[in-house]
Amino acid sequence: MILVTTDSIPGREIERVIGLVRGNSVRGAPAQADFHAWLENLVGGEIPEYTKLLAECREQALDRIIADARARGGDAIVGLKITSSEIANGAAEFLAYGTAVKLRA
Repeated sequence: MILVTTDSIPGREIERVIGLVRGNSVRGAPAQADFHAWLENLVGGEIPEYTKLLAECREQALDRIIADARARGGDAIVGLKITSSEIANGAAEFLAYGTAVKLRA
């Protein structure tokens, strides 16, 4: 699956636009990791527990958008965007969305 943030793929021709596809994931930090992160935040710097949690959440959102595009017959996703938001204290959502397309062979 080709994923691009642009509206076209250099060297490839879009045969058909399939439509909007999306994938999201919401994750919350376990209490122990959240407490450890809070302690680390007191001294500053990167908080590895949150970095790992958010990376996993983002990858799951991408896996889901790819599955959505494949299920609808897509070869690629153009105009890919990823957004994030805090859903609740200690929980975040990643949303990936774009346009699934079928590429000319």
